[in-house]
Amino acid sequence: MKDIVFDLIDEEKVRQKEGLELIPSENYVSPEVLKAMGSIFTNKYSEGYPNFKGLEDWDEDKIGSEVLSNYRYYGGQRNIDRVERIAIERAMKLFHADHANVQPHSGANANEAVYWAWCEPGDKILAMDLGHGGHLTHGSPVTRSAHIYNFIPYGTKDGDIDYDELEKLALEHKPKIILVGYSAFMKVPDFDRVAKIGKKIGALLMADMAHVAGLIAGGVHPNPLEHGFHVMTTTTHKTLRGPRGGIILSMGNVASPLKKTEKTIENIPILIDKAVFPGTQGGPLEHVIAAKAVAFGEDLKPEFKEYAKKIVENAKCLASELQSYGFELIGGGTENHLILMNVMDTFGVNGKVYERALDKVGLTLNANAVPGDKGGAFKPSGVRLGTPAITTRGMGKPEMKKIAKWMKEVMDICVADPELEKSDAKFDKIREEVKAMALKFPVPAID
Repeated sequence: MKDIVFDLIDEEKVRQKEGLELIPSENYVSPEVLKAMGSIFTNKYSEGYPNFKGLEDWDEDKIGSEVLSNYRYYGGQRNIDRVERIAIERAMKLFHADHANVQPHSGANANEAVYWAWCEPGDKILAMDLGHGGHLTHGSPVTRSAHIYNFIPYGTKDGDIDYDELEKLALEHKPKIILVGYSAFMKVPDFDRVAKIGKKIGALLMADMAHVAGLIAGGVHPNPLEHGFHVMTTTTHKTLRGPRGGIILSMGNVASPLKKTEKTIENIPILIDKAVFPGTQGGPLEHVIAAKAVAFGEDLKPEFKEYAKKIVENAKCLASELQSYGFELIGGGTENHLILMNVMDTFGVNGKVYERALDKVGLTLNANAVPGDKGGAFKPSGVRLGTPAITTRGMGKPEMKKIAKWMKEVMDICVADPELEKSDAKFDKIREEVKAMALKFPVPAID
């Protein structure tokens, strides 16, 4: 008898095939990434790291080469070490970093490891306010890290970072870390300006680029590591099109994490390795690391640059079309893959109602707070959407125009019927149109 879980997997396949994924933090992996993630590497424990000797002679194409497991706590690591080494080398090449730790289970784990590597409990960290587009792991009081470190929030002004406020707070509080990172921010940060501020006070410069890492890898967004930043964390899904997980890129000295290491910015790669294992995690998920390695290999190919370029083109087109229908976009538009709209002020409909209505027609996005929002987490004034997933399916400007049209039609239904009780027939009509278009653009690894 088939387990009901597999029935639900089949139902999810249908949902993904017949709908359009507009959540900017979601994407589709290739069949190869999916195959690696479901591989027998899930059977193996591998606490520790692959060998750090002889990296200058590493060649991933030497199939028979040995990598001695001097830094593992279990035997039988020959293949594990090679796969993890490949993931490390590809990540370093992709982001022009001196080192990469590919073991974090998530972006949140990656951020916590950096905090633990550099800060002591009570130390100050300057980061973007969650209410202005930051992320939970950047100091929200509901997180563990906020109870360990003293986060000082900076805000935005007219949709961009308030750099004057950031500098004022940095000089006043002298934080150990200045963090540039976000989950709902549509501009390209001025990394050079932040780096100058950080150098004045000797702060570690950290960038959480979980949302735009694929745009950086694709060459359509600046790389903070090339603008004076010491550390960059990111998830490996979102715009990178890899499995769910995290990585930490860093600049500085690379050596065995077993050795006693002076706490200097130059040694941050070694300190980070110590902080990931054994500091904040146990055994890494090597089946996921194998999938990361495959995804990074795909990201290094020339066609990925075209994909990254297309993401931004689609986002700008979609933003422009939405504005033509009267939607208010935070920041006046977008410079990356992400769009944040205030639907409450414009149409009198809160983000959660609009999210639920769009779900009915097969358009998936998420309700999201906007700067200064008083609606709370479950009745926010805005919604957040983006173009990575639909771009992966091959959609372009004509499809962006149709999506904007459908979103306005759904909003008109919400305005006329805020409780969404008498509009099923209207939703059904739009849903059939969405489904027809969705089926023309296959989902990787499903069709």
